[in-house]
Amino acid sequence: MSRRAKPRNYGFLEKFNYYVPGVAEMFILLALLLAGGLLGNLVSLGFLAVLGQEAGMEYGTLVAYPLMFIPPMMYASIKSRNNSYLKPGLLVDNKHFSPLGGVLCAVFVILATLGLAFCSDAILSAMPKMPQWLEDMLKGLTSDGSIWINFLMVSIFAPFFEEWLCRGMVLRGLLGNQVKPAWAIVISAVFFAVIHLNPWQAVPAFLLGCLFGFVYYRTGSLKLTMLMHFANNTFSLVMSNVDAFQDVESWLDVLPGMRYWIIFAACILMIVLIVQSFRRIPVEHERGNLDPVKPLFEQES
Repeated sequence: MSRRAKPRNYGFLEKFNYYVPGVAEMFILLALLLAGGLLGNLVSLGFLAVLGQEAGMEYGTLVAYPLMFIPPMMYASIKSRNNSYLKPGLLVDNKHFSPLGGVLCAVFVILATLGLAFCSDAILSAMPKMPQWLEDMLKGLTSDGSIWINFLMVSIFAPFFEEWLCRGMVLRGLLGNQVKPAWAIVISAVFFAVIHLNPWQAVPAFLLGCLFGFVYYRTGSLKLTMLMHFANNTFSLVMSNVDAFQDVESWLDVLPGMRYWIIFAACILMIVLIVQSFRRIPVEHERGNLDPVKPLFEQES
């Protein structure tokens, strides 16, 4: 009896290679995410009852957030396993970095992410003021409580789970089902914005989601988009814990007048140059650099 060939991928992510969701299944994943959120809220209430307000909120959120992604992950894993023997799939994580190389790609995407986050502040400053309850809730994830719990939530859990869903499942699924790349990137960015559930996070999430999607399309690397997400969230976390920036609502408050707009223009130029650099990576398929993986039946024969 021949041994079953193992898909070429990287650990945990290989469980999802054979699930390439179409447009309709985006709504199934979203519904399962909402169901997971409800389950997470119930768990949070249990922590509040046992540990009290402060500790209950902190540890309850720490457990509830990853729990929210368990239903869609279980669904995707089961679908992938059921498809794996007879249907082809697409690798969730690839490494198409040539001719730039992995290190240069990593440096470029971090710079582009931070530059775009800075520029998005101009839009946020024109929006109505964030409600106090929402501002307090977001501060609870960054500047209040244990810095290590906040780091785990904001810098580790969010980049991993959200990139798995928005790029690894939604964008990869759209590209794999022959949706035009530009539309696929925009739709996945809208999905990314929607799951943040408020416009003050949704606007930068959409802009960053378009950048993340472009990088995923060109490189196929989910780890690279996780790095981008990590860089954005960690920078926000660090800044929110610097006393001098505690009451700052916008970079316009820190850099008034022309100084802000000079840096804004420099960031836009940097992003354009970095995007042009990534255009040098050859795209092998209409779906981008997402490598196919054969059904296990063909790998065994």
